Amino acid sequence: MTQDRSLQLVTSVMITAGFEVSERFSLRPRSFDLIARKNGVLLMIKVVSHIDSVSEEVAFDLDTIARYLHGIPLIIGERARDAELERGAVYIRYGIYAISVATLYDYFVEKVPPLVYASPGGLYVNINGEALRGMRERRGMSLGDLGHLLGVSRRTISKYESGMGTTLDVAIRIEEVFNEGVVESIDILRHKPQKGPEVEQRAESRGQPAPPLGLIERLGMRLHTLHGAPFQALVTFDEHTIFTGYGTAQKVIKRAALIGNLSHIAKKQAMCVITDYHKEKKIGRTLLIGEDRLRRLHDGSELIDLIGDS
Repeated sequence: MTQDRSLQLVTSVMITAGFEVSERFSLRPRSFDLIARKNGVLLMIKVVSHIDSVSEEVAFDLDTIARYLHGIPLIIGERARDAELERGAVYIRYGIYAISVATLYDYFVEKVPPLVYASPGGLYVNINGEALRGMRERRGMSLGDLGHLLGVSRRTISKYESGMGTTLDVAIRIEEVFNEGVVESIDILRHKPQKGPEVEQRAESRGQPAPPLGLIERLGMRLHTLHGAPFQALVTFDEHTIFTGYGTAQKVIKRAALIGNLSHIAKKQAMCVITDYHKEKKIGRTLLIGEDRLRRLHDGSELIDLIGDS
């Protein structure tokens, strides 16, 4: 399936599920292809043919954007290694969930969550440990009794009851023994972004921002540079988050409308800093501000006033 066709399918699924979806963009390289919002859920979606093609750098950018926007990163693909992605299964690429278009449809349209996750060695499921313990004790079975029936050690049963996952085959045998379900579904929206000092250190080690963006930090605003997004940075100030691009007027104006569309879906603000322009004006919801004009501002509040409401 071509990249364009995959993007069309993903867009169709999200619209069918009631999401507002951003415009697609063809800039390369790119850390995500679409953003989609429904109520309080914001998704940053990367669409690829092969999920192994998502590099660590792209995944880091995707996770960083999601973290600052309080959203969920998601990879949609067709294959992993030498096989197609299983329907109803979740794969993980550098800490980000990766699923097929069919699984995306099942989750958001049919409201059927995946049950299986892929890990080295095969497909696994999460066991409801408390439910398993309760069923075993009601039957008057010891850890060893259940282990004997399943062909595993009593220690393994204890680990299942403590929350350790197991293979799909073992989970089926457990449910056959008790005639009850013990498998927990996987919530795609329960993403835990990377955190900690090592993440911040890695973000800071990406190098100094371009001169126009360096002016933003002088205004008391925080700057988070990106590598593969259609906007080169996220700027944060108090409760405001601004999608920010920069460059010459010829380059930036082409991005301005797209950055504005993305900021609209994300309920954020948008601006572009232009190196060969001296005033400010709006294109749609995106502020275009010249480098010289930016230099004359005294603090971030002045810039927020120029950008206007999100």
